[in-house]
Amino acid sequence: MIKEVIVVEGKHDTTAVKRAVDADTIETGGSAVGKDVIARIELAQRKRGVIILTDPDYAGERIRSIVANRVPGCKHAFLSQDEATLGDDIGIENAKPESIREALSAVRTEAEAPGTDVAWADLFFVGLAGTDGSAHRRLLVGRKLRIGYANAKTFLKRCAMFGIGRAEIAAALAACGWPADGWNEDGGQARGEREA
Repeated sequence: MIKEVIVVEGKHDTTAVKRAVDADTIETGGSAVGKDVIARIELAQRKRGVIILTDPDYAGERIRSIVANRVPGCKHAFLSQDEATLGDDIGIENAKPESIREALSAVRTEAEAPGTDVAWADLFFVGLAGTDGSAHRRLLVGRKLRIGYANAKTFLKRCAMFGIGRAEIAAALAACGWPADGWNEDGGQARGEREA
């Protein structure tokens, strides 16, 4: 059994989670996360810990943000849209049990001292921002890092939230077939490239 309580959006998500793992859930009942739901999540966080597993869409990210802001220290699990889509419907309830198990085995914990050594310029340098293909790259790298898809601003914010640094991003880029050549550990491009 998973020790933490898993926060999901609705009863169909609970059914999908219970098909995959032995766990307890709290359902938010949609994007209007009420005070009573927050109170239950706060209690669960104090007693057992909480993992947020919401749909990989705008509403799910909004719920994740509301819960994380109101209940500090939550863990986060992410499914990609591909893993959670059936026809035109995106939701945890559509995910295969093995995808849910994989997401829960790769939970991210908010860093005690949030921060990252990755800067805006780094995202541009490695093609995660500012290019025609950057959204696709963030999608694939976010999948490898198990932090979900995000626009560039949110991607950088998640790196700080989860303490993801340059080395971890470089490894994810390489795993996707995009080695970050010239992106060295002292903070960006090689010296000659910065000065050119």
